[in-house]
Amino acid sequence: MRKLPVYLIVDTSTSMRGEPIAAVEEGVRVLHNSLRRNPYALEVAYLSVITFATEVVQLVPLTEVALFTPPKLVAKGRTNLGAALELVTNRARVEVQRSQPGVKGDWKPLVFIMSDGRPSDSVPQAMKVFDQYQWGIVVACAAGPKGDVDKLGRITKNVVLLESTTTQSISEYFKWVSSSVATTSRRIEQTDADAALDALPPPPSTLSLVKF
Repeated sequence: MRKLPVYLIVDTSTSMRGEPIAAVEEGVRVLHNSLRRNPYALEVAYLSVITFATEVVQLVPLTEVALFTPPKLVAKGRTNLGAALELVTNRARVEVQRSQPGVKGDWKPLVFIMSDGRPSDSVPQAMKVFDQYQWGIVVACAAGPKGDVDKLGRITKNVVLLESTTTQSISEYFKWVSSSVATTSRRIEQTDADAALDALPPPPSTLSLVKF
């Protein structure tokens, strides 16, 4: 069975303390519960959670939805987004099956990045590693008024803006991520083509698409 890898890359720096990190933790639980109820996602989607602060950690390796357990999140430290891009690339090289002669590999991974501030390390340097991998769709969410839209726009042109990091706003973001994964799962099951990864459902009104 070809799997659809989904990497959630979450900012857990000090600025996310309090309501924002609790909201993200709950958002991941909501996303997981929603995917468990979707027959297409349950069949093909695999989830991983990578957090970035001073340390960058893959809290959950790529795991099928039925066996996934939402992790506990703690906010502290700096915002090492560049290191997170390098880690997700290295993990995808290990966890995602590449196509071989006569055998189709996994679908190209979906990557959802959320950050509420300016990166502490070098994103351009990390992009040299990140861009070497063939991703499906990469979406970056600039959360709150200090989200660095320009830096995220260098990672992907699919940037959405959350005006605040309240529980409601972050919840809406993760509901949209869930809908995006479910939609992609259904399309690839029905069309058996990577071209199906080219479209995601429109974001809710609480999310603004950034135009570059």
